[in-house]
Amino acid sequence: MKHYARPLSNLISELSKLPGIGGKTAQRLAFYILSQEDKDASALAEAILEAKRNMKYCSVCGNLTDIDPCSICNDKARDRNTICVVESPRDVSAMERIKEFQGLYHVLHGAISPMDGIGPDDINLKQLIIRLQQSDVSEVILATNPNIEGEATAMYIARLIKPSGIKVTRIAHGVPVGGDLEYTDEITLSKAMEGRREL
Repeated sequence: MKHYARPLSNLISELSKLPGIGGKTAQRLAFYILSQEDKDASALAEAILEAKRNMKYCSVCGNLTDIDPCSICNDKARDRNTICVVESPRDVSAMERIKEFQGLYHVLHGAISPMDGIGPDDINLKQLIIRLQQSDVSEVILATNPNIEGEATAMYIARLIKPSGIKVTRIAHGVPVGGDLEYTDEITLSKAMEGRREL
């Protein structure tokens, strides 16, 4: 980016480090930011710094929060007998958007992936086992992603927990609502058949 002045080139370079942001999008964002009033650019910069300074992981569930324990763990109205295990804080947000799950969460911060050198000790699994030993949880819902790593992680956790007598369930996977069977891949169709239920 030699044709840009150094400050603009630096801004584009930093923006392009964000996930899903390529060079062209980084340029577009940089020019947009420069076209804003100083107060708007300052507000953006301050919001980034404030989030970076004040956000931390909940000591109970591992979700991102500005208070510890997080608001979900602190909510006395939530069902304390059910824990939904997810891979990332983004998954907690997705589950909360459907407004159907009223239990607690546990965030693993990853999935088991031997190919990437990530084993059970590299994710937030030990804290889950401690939580289960210290509470009256009757069901653990495994909501890891429906990929190889997510499935391996779910199977590992299920084998770890089942001997304790806690019910372990897995979220269903299959054909998305509005999808066409003819365009659905074989693995998805197979999962849909496995997860079928009586009407």
